[in-house]
Amino acid sequence: MEWMHRANRAARRWAGTAVTAVRRAWEGPGRERDLAVQAGKGALAAWVAWAVMGWWLEAPMAFVAPWVAVVLVESTVYRSVAHGLQQLAAIAVGTALATAVALLLDSTMAAMALVLPAVLLLGQWQRLGSQGVYAATGALFVLTGGEVTVAGAAARVLEAVFGAAVGVTVNVLIRPPVYLRDARAALEDTAREAHELLGAVADGLATGEWDAHAAGDWHVRALRLGRLVDQARSAIGWGRESMRVNPLGRRKRALSLPGEKYADAVEVLDYVAVHIAGVTRTVWETADSEEADRPAPELTRAYAEFLRHTARAIRLYGRTRFGPSGSDDSAAEQLREAVEELHRTLDEFRRRLPGAVLDDPAALATYGTLLTQAHRLADQLVQD
Repeated sequence: MEWMHRANRAARRWAGTAVTAVRRAWEGPGRERDLAVQAGKGALAAWVAWAVMGWWLEAPMAFVAPWVAVVLVESTVYRSVAHGLQQLAAIAVGTALATAVALLLDSTMAAMALVLPAVLLLGQWQRLGSQGVYAATGALFVLTGGEVTVAGAAARVLEAVFGAAVGVTVNVLIRPPVYLRDARAALEDTAREAHELLGAVADGLATGEWDAHAAGDWHVRALRLGRLVDQARSAIGWGRESMRVNPLGRRKRALSLPGEKYADAVEVLDYVAVHIAGVTRTVWETADSEEADRPAPELTRAYAEFLRHTARAIRLYGRTRFGPSGSDDSAAEQLREAVEELHRTLDEFRRRLPGAVLDDPAALATYGTLLTQAHRLADQLVQD
């Protein structure tokens, strides 16, 4: 019976996730709506390709056209075009080679034994990329599709060409995908998590209510922050690619492509993630060690104040670099003021540090390193 309960819980989780995704797709623009649109476009491309090749022309291998069409409704227009050319080249080579060998040997079994190793090796050719496997697919269509003829092979290649043309055309003309919103959302999520995490650490240090368990949780969140930065970097790459060979490119570029700012922002947030990971690791090791003494309260309070100012500066930095309303002059001015306050806090922390860890050279070295990182972080936040 236990397996039934687990299955029910899994089914409820799946249903809840599906309902949430449908609601988000219905409510407004977002990843869920993008995925739904791409799915609809893929289905439309397959339908059009089949309607022409299968229903109207009654081609002998009509399924090749919708199959190629649905595959080439890719996540970006550039990828549709590039993969389409690679796939057609692979299919054409595999089809031609299989046809020639089968006609020469007059035996599909012998031809398959010779052709498949060759086309599978050809599929590893770098110029064919991820589409190299379709060389073997084209060969198998020839060798398993009945009588082998030159006319039949040519028909298969033409059907693949038509399917590719339909898939690429649908992807280009019907809401060509642009993923700049995904890049902005990823950056916003990263900055928000950094702001909230620094606030949590600052509150814990200021009140003295931090133990190994709490500090461990902070460090886990800091490591997750690094993964969020990686996701943001990946999203920026997708966003740039989605603008290539895209008819909406010029219009979208004018509205929402501060690509250089996005790239700069992800590097700054990467530095933020590394700094926060170092801070949380130091706090965790201190809380978890039975031998190490906790820093003096005045030192932890000063460092907590620095973390609060850092959190505020990161929030303002996000508004200046990737806010939904574009450039925010008031936020930029507030950011400069916040960084100036951050430097003042760091100067105060530097003055207190030697006296607070006078008899602990190791602690002085640790906090000195954190202090240096903090100054570099503050400088990063105000770079143009």
